[in-house]
Amino acid sequence: MTDDTPTTSTTSTPRLLPWTSPEGKPCLVLGDGTGFISRLADDIEAEQLCYTAELRKEARRLLDGRSWTTGELQLLTVELTEALDAVHRIAESRGERLVLNQRSGCPQGCLKEPELGPDLVFRGVERP
Repeated sequence: MTDDTPTTSTTSTPRLLPWTSPEGKPCLVLGDGTGFISRLADDIEAEQLCYTAELRKEARRLLDGRSWTTGELQLLTVELTEALDAVHRIAESRGERLVLNQRSGCPQGCLKEPELGPDLVFRGVERP
């Protein structure tokens, strides 16, 4: 899959997307990171990170109360596992892009974070 936005760069860095195909296979996009698919992936990753931050607070609250039920612990375990899977996928995607940029001879100073537009909402997560 490629972004719809034409790129002026001659090289494209593959990006692991935060979703899989219906068969469970990884989805990748080629582009410079500014196209529609890349922006959509940024939005989804931001929401996943926000959800994880809120879930961590809820887990801490539940565990600090020391009055949980087996069902509550089971649900918390399932939700934390799903959140951990999402965060791992985000870290894997971003790590791969960093390695590829470094291999291409890009000095560390030229690695830029994507512009975060006003449509991205970070609830409860400090923006770097």
